[in-house]
Order: sequence, then C-alpha cells, then structure tokens
Amino acid sequence: TGSSDPYCIVKIDDEAIIRTATVWKTLSPFWGEEYEVQLQPSFHSISIYVMDEDALSRDDVIGKVCITRDMLVEHPKGYSGWMSLSEVDPDEEVQGEIHLRVEVLGSQGSRRLHCSVLEAR
Repeated sequence: TGSSDPYCIVKIDDEAIIRTATVWKTLSPFWGEEYEVQLQPSFHSISIYVMDEDALSRDDVIGKVCITRDMLVEHPKGYSGWMSLSEVDPDEEVQGEIHLRVEVLGSQGSRRLHCSVLEAR
C-alpha cells in the first residue's frame, strides 16, 4: 500500500525497555513521546528498532540504529544528525533513516544522556 504502521522499541544492551505507540499508515512517523530511563554506568549500547505492526502475522523489523558507548566517547558533547537504519535480518533490504539528537548533560558526578528521535523517513 506504500505505507507502514511503524513503532519503535528501545533496547539497552539487548533488553527492551520502551515501546512507542504505533503510528498508522505512514512512512514519516511522528511520535511526540518522551521517556526517562536510568542507564547503568557499565552500559554498552542503546538500540532503537523501527518496527512495522502487522495484524495478521508477526511484526516486521524495518531496521535499527545503535548508539554505542564508543560513539558517545567520540562525541562528548553529543551528536545530532541523520543515521541510516541498518538491517537486523541479512536477507532483508533496509531503507530509511532516523534524525537523532543525543546530548550528554550535567557534570562528571551526575551525567545524564538525553536522546531525541526528531524525525524518521
């Protein structure tokens, strides 16, 4: 039909912690949702999976982006830009990208990570 029913799952070190609402019949979703989670100092990665909800079968994985600890070290004040979705299943072609803004807030003793998914396409 030329559209998807996308939603996101956010995982920290492969543990699902957030599932957004589904945005029906679009290729340019907007969620407008905010979440606050505690990151353990030893975390390795934050992954955002973009899914396509399917009422008749298993939901499809459109793709994912991954924010690693190393990426945060390379960008100590944060990162803002488009990130291409990468495949989860090597047999599936992936198209799409997410506009992310990642900010490291606070001082050394009480640092916080603020991640915003601004747009997707």
